[in-house]
Amino acid sequence: MSVRYPYVAVDVDADDADDAASQLFELGAAGVESRDETTLARGAAGKVTLIASFEGEEDARAAANELPPGWSPRVEATVGDAWRDEWKRHFEPFSIAEGIVVCPPWRHYAPKAGESVVVLEPGRAFGTGLHETTSLVAQVLGEHVARFRGQPVLDVGCGSGVLSLVSLALGAASARAVDVDPEAVLVTRENALRNRLEGRVQADRSAVDTVAGQYAAVIANIEATTLVELAPALMTRLAPGGLLILSGILAPDVAPAQIDDVRAAYSALQEESVPRQGEWVAVVLSK
Repeated sequence: MSVRYPYVAVDVDADDADDAASQLFELGAAGVESRDETTLARGAAGKVTLIASFEGEEDARAAANELPPGWSPRVEATVGDAWRDEWKRHFEPFSIAEGIVVCPPWRHYAPKAGESVVVLEPGRAFGTGLHETTSLVAQVLGEHVARFRGQPVLDVGCGSGVLSLVSLALGAASARAVDVDPEAVLVTRENALRNRLEGRVQADRSAVDTVAGQYAAVIANIEATTLVELAPALMTRLAPGGLLILSGILAPDVAPAQIDDVRAAYSALQEESVPRQGEWVAVVLSK
């Protein structure tokens, strides 16, 4: 008999996605996947679809009954294990920054002259590199290589480790990667090993304010509320003249308060640019 994996699916506005995910976790979700127009598995048109996995169908139904009807909560299930790898059929090599190609380990890619290849298995961590927030950070890194070449970088909320590996491919000396999710830490270490960079990547669950030293580039691709909370710690970790790249922020016309709150929290730094992709922006700052 095939195993059933129950989940609750909801469709929410982009600026409600973080609160909705938090509520799902409070109701007992073991994990929450976010789908929108930028992800491999697409969400509902104009919405963010959250897929929350639960241990049992009764738990999923109880949770769905607690959710706002406007989110269209529904209980569904996948059967068997094939679904776990279905998304891999759509994950092809792609350019994430000038001269840097991300390639999954189950695909072969012959790099062109001047290209570097980052081999990436996202596992269960956030970060194929295809999401607009990740792409924004990678492009900013590519535009500012001289600022951190030969220097250490700090990757906060490292997920799969994709931005740590991109930083190293661009010329960083080393990457310090931290994440609150133990699965993300394991996946980052595995990806460093795949790329023979395990000696230059240190990944763990350290809190930002306990990380030693200062860094030529600090990357934080998380969400706006957390960016505001971490502002004092992130600014302390940034070396004089260093580059701070913040992403996971919705554009002003989507959620006006997010960028205003982030700017206020980091007002001690100099704002250099605010690049945008789709509904997301990055804030690039210097010390």
